[in-house]
Amino acid sequence: MRGETITVIRRVQSGVDEGNNPVYEEQRETVPNVLVDSPDGTDANDSNRPDGMRVDAVFRFPRDYTGGPLDGCRIVLRGDETHPYHVVGHPLPLNGGMQPTKWNMSVEATYTEG
Repeated sequence: MRGETITVIRRVQSGVDEGNNPVYEEQRETVPNVLVDSPDGTDANDSNRPDGMRVDAVFRFPRDYTGGPLDGCRIVLRGDETHPYHVVGHPLPLNGGMQPTKWNMSVEATYTEG
């Protein structure tokens, strides 16, 4: 099984302006071998989703991913820069010694229409 190559867009503080306000820039990271999956169908009104956050896709990141936290990142799938996916929550890799697959982190994301 092989995944797709995606782009992670991360907003990073690059300095401050004259008024001491933070200035941000985008950093892009290409991540190969990410499995793209449909969400499990959990109802947005379910108690597991108290804020009613909709999930449109699940990205399964490879075990060797070391790019850092994905909180607040956007994900570009199949080159569609106009409608990136937005990462939901704070994804954490599975840990515990079991390594049955090459993928160990599920990243839920929501799709933004125009």
